[in-house]
Amino acid sequence: MASGRNFASTSVPRHLARGAIGLGLIIGSVALVPALGPASLLAAPLALVAFRGCPTCWLVGLAQTVSRGRLERRCADGVCTLTKADPS
Repeated sequence: MASGRNFASTSVPRHLARGAIGLGLIIGSVALVPALGPASLLAAPLALVAFRGCPTCWLVGLAQTVSRGRLERRCADGVCTLTKADPS
């Protein structure tokens, strides 16, 4: 059963900014190994903070952020369905 975790941000631009920061930290930490040595890899865990766990968590959060207010999960008798949210 779904854990109900929410990885969404308050807005899509904010979520994309967190993704850009996380991706930049991962790429930078690996790219700077020849110049700074293994110490540059210390920036990689900071990417996990920006991603709120992992890149997959970030992607789930992106989907949640985009669909916020548009989709609604309803559960009855142990069966959950995803439907369009009522606009009212």
